[in-house]
Amino acid sequence: MNHLKSLLMAAVLASTAFAAAAKDDVLYFYNWSEYIPEGLLQEFEQETGIKVIYTTYDSNEMMFSKVDQLGGKGYDIVVPSTYYVKKMADAGLLQPIDKSQLSNFKHLDQAMLDKAYDPANTYSVPYIWGATGIGIHTDDIDPASITSWQDLWDPKWQGQLMLMNDPREVFHMALRILGYSSNSTDPQQIKEAYELLRKLMPNALTFNSDNPGSPYVAGDVSLGMIWNGSTYEAQKEDPAISMIYPAEGAIFWMDNLAIPAGAENVAAAHKMLNFLLRPEVAARVSAEIGYPTPNKSAKALMDPDFAGNPLVFPPAEVIEAGEFQSDVGDAIQLYSDYWDKLRAGM
Repeated sequence: MNHLKSLLMAAVLASTAFAAAAKDDVLYFYNWSEYIPEGLLQEFEQETGIKVIYTTYDSNEMMFSKVDQLGGKGYDIVVPSTYYVKKMADAGLLQPIDKSQLSNFKHLDQAMLDKAYDPANTYSVPYIWGATGIGIHTDDIDPASITSWQDLWDPKWQGQLMLMNDPREVFHMALRILGYSSNSTDPQQIKEAYELLRKLMPNALTFNSDNPGSPYVAGDVSLGMIWNGSTYEAQKEDPAISMIYPAEGAIFWMDNLAIPAGAENVAAAHKMLNFLLRPEVAARVSAEIGYPTPNKSAKALMDPDFAGNPLVFPPAEVIEAGEFQSDVGDAIQLYSDYWDKLRAGM
């Protein structure tokens, strides 16, 4: 009987050890669509023996809702945009990054670190940054005729525009037209922006923050909003697709790698972060998905034509004219409420 108990106990321990080992060999990565070059995850798997389960989302709201519902569990890496890092950290959904495990952290541009949304980068590691501007198909519309966000309000574009499926990005346009910060927390200013956006809604045809270049490539739209990286990719299929940096200022944002509070494979998460911080990997990510990298060492490894492309790497005066998104605290609920009204046609 004692021998049988010993055998059973050994079997239980072996099963437990196997389950733990299996868990240690799997990394759950939740990321934006089209944000990893083809084959890169497989290279990480071959190098480390860690299996990557990769799923995607098309908005910060979707990602936050999913992670919040799971209580910070279910994923080992997520990629929140600028202001969502603070929102998630304040909600207890992120855990501190152990930079002692990130030997490649030194390659990041200091100008992209220690921002208000995450002082000292306690919870986040910059991954990709970019801009949102005016998307245009130059075969259909003279680019010289479009210079500002305000131009999208022209009634002649009724039912023709592509807008982001993102309240902060859409409100950015109206706030900048009104002369306010796109990070405004003033209820009256946000209400004014809402009233201005109500006049824009008849011009909207579709909302897309999954692959905003796609409607332009498909020929469904010729004008609206677009990301610079999506424009770069869309130009590979149709060179007539372009992006204009509006007079009122473009939207700038940073997407960051972060580890949820309930991540079950924290060691593997740090390995992936360090892998993505390698200059050669960061350069490949940037070049293949068409967005600028915050990795200063990576830029020297890029094709000069790409690194010098002002669409991808906007010049200083364009960055100066625009505004990086930041956390708006409790005002985010006001944006969300007005956004729901806009989408409902109220």
